[in-house]
Amino acid sequence: MKPLFLLIEILLILGVTIKTIEAEKHSKKQKGRNVTTQVSVNKVKQDLSNILEQGKPINVISKKENLLENKKNQHKLRRKGIRNKDLWKRNKDHLKQQAKNNSTEEGDQLFKTGIKILQQSKNQKQKAEAYIFFAKAADMGNLKAMEKMADALLFGNFGMQNITAAIQLYESLAKEGSYKAQNALGFLSSYGIGMEYNQAKALIYYTFGSAGGSMMSQMILGYRYLSGINVLQNCEVALSHYKKVADYIADKLEKSEGIPVEKVRLTERPENLSSNSEILDWDIYQYYKFLAERGDVQIQVSLGQLHLIGRKGLDQDYYKALYYFLKAAKAGSANAMAFIGKMYLEGNAAAPQNNATAFKYFSMAASKGNAIGLHGLGLLYFYGKGVPVNYAEALKYFQKAAEKGWPNAQFQLGFMYYSGSGVWKDYKLAFKYFYLASQSGQPLAIYYLAEMYATGTGVLRSCRTAVELYKGVCELGQWAENFLTAYFAYKNGDIDSSLVQYALLAEMGYEVAQSNSAFILETKKAKILEKEKMFPMALLLWNRAAIQGNAFARVKIGDYHYYGYGTKKDYHTAATHYSIAADKYHSAQAMFNLGYMYEHGLGITKDIHLARRLYDMAAQTSPDAHIPVFLALMKLQTVHLLQDILFFNFTRRWKWMTLDNTIGPYWDLFVIGLIVAVLIFLLKNRYG
Repeated sequence: MKPLFLLIEILLILGVTIKTIEAEKHSKKQKGRNVTTQVSVNKVKQDLSNILEQGKPINVISKKENLLENKKNQHKLRRKGIRNKDLWKRNKDHLKQQAKNNSTEEGDQLFKTGIKILQQSKNQKQKAEAYIFFAKAADMGNLKAMEKMADALLFGNFGMQNITAAIQLYESLAKEGSYKAQNALGFLSSYGIGMEYNQAKALIYYTFGSAGGSMMSQMILGYRYLSGINVLQNCEVALSHYKKVADYIADKLEKSEGIPVEKVRLTERPENLSSNSEILDWDIYQYYKFLAERGDVQIQVSLGQLHLIGRKGLDQDYYKALYYFLKAAKAGSANAMAFIGKMYLEGNAAAPQNNATAFKYFSMAASKGNAIGLHGLGLLYFYGKGVPVNYAEALKYFQKAAEKGWPNAQFQLGFMYYSGSGVWKDYKLAFKYFYLASQSGQPLAIYYLAEMYATGTGVLRSCRTAVELYKGVCELGQWAENFLTAYFAYKNGDIDSSLVQYALLAEMGYEVAQSNSAFILETKKAKILEKEKMFPMALLLWNRAAIQGNAFARVKIGDYHYYGYGTKKDYHTAATHYSIAADKYHSAQAMFNLGYMYEHGLGITKDIHLARRLYDMAAQTSPDAHIPVFLALMKLQTVHLLQDILFFNFTRRWKWMTLDNTIGPYWDLFVIGLIVAVLIFLLKNRYG
């Protein structure tokens, strides 16, 4: 804003100078008028002295005429002064407005340049250059650029996390009516990050954000009404919110296929995240490239697909995708031919849109019986691209591709029967094909299933089912890309940046993000929340993830109540959660924990036989449980033997004693240690 302030200051100086000059001119004119008036008065006095002899009536008339003339002169001067003042003010306002318009235009241009660089960027350095333009545009008052900078400060893009500064920017933007700022302030209030923890205020912010057009606020409200978070649970209201977002996402998906985003679970590999199958390790990628160059057709097609849509942490690169597809097609790969046809049908930088070329490659693939090629030919006939519209031909190709299990062809068949395109409307057949496609995760098929359940078209209306389906579509939005940035931030040690991104996604109802946020919070490595708030917040997030069907989260809730993390110790509640995880999700960990509680009578009635049964079930469920279960059962048998020896009563006068009184409170650990020592001794003697 400094250039704008400097310009205004110069204009003000010019204005004062102009005013001074006008005042001096006005003063000179006033003096001239005063001289003229004095001459006139002297003349009048002389005339009056000559006429005095003629009588009083004439004297009175002359005096009145002079007074009237003086008043007219003063009025003219006053009007001229006002006109000069108004003119100066109008000029000043015009210059201010002109400067503002120039600044706005320059800010808009800088913002557009930043967006263009960001869209074309392939590395962090180029993205950082884009934010330099955003910073300059924001300095000129561009609201969109200010939103970008506030987001960067909140999420810690390029190591510039400053939540206090982000909040200040969001608050000023919110006053200007920014729905993105309203959503961000709601999120920060709901977690108490940099602001007071206030769920009521968060709800207000989300309401204003959704009213302004924020899809993220709509999604958050949908999840809250679905789950009853700080609002009365209301399926119909949730349906309304989720449908608005799903309509927006479906419109995007119809123009281009959605890009599935890898959602890495931090709970699965906390010790070695680089081995996560969701993200392709750089060394493995280099090995795949080596194999592709050596002529491995399958690897060539796989790399082409990864680069085509930007999967497994790789950047989207149409040129590399086309390169690998052409190599594989030359070797006779039908899949590669079909993907080349797809690239030319949709059009991109490497393969400009060309229906004839698309038809050529689709035909080559279809002649080999390839499902993708058959589906591609069906699309060309359905939409009349390069060939006349022919629904019969389209139906034929879609059916052939659907029989081979291609989900996109199944969806197209469902859509034809749903809309009555070239066939009679048949909602039962439409539902059948939508359902088949949805089983493979076809997003538009899921959307149309939700539409059918929401309106009761062809099926019995079910609000809950419709909401769950809409929610699945909503989770394909562009905001899901934060999963990757959050994962890489965590992997690089930027815990606060990772937590903020996962927490926002968790607020939107993503179960994976809820688990990841809780996992980060319980490590107590984050600095953006007070230590005493971390376990209660983690427990809240584990609970939300468990409600959505996460077995590990359910076991975690049991652990928190067992040890008293973020809540009071409650063995009975812990046992309840372990029971749910064991019965519903067949969790080996839950079975083992529940067996231990039955063995010691913690929160439930002591039952050694049931404890032994649960230990056995844990071993049968998971191979990883074999050693812990073996040790637990050995301990159980040893304890029984010790009890038989220690408490055998020959005289019937001895009272039942507990091992806690004889050995101590940690006797079970002592027994396990003894068993391990005996096993090591035996193995050493056998193989030594």
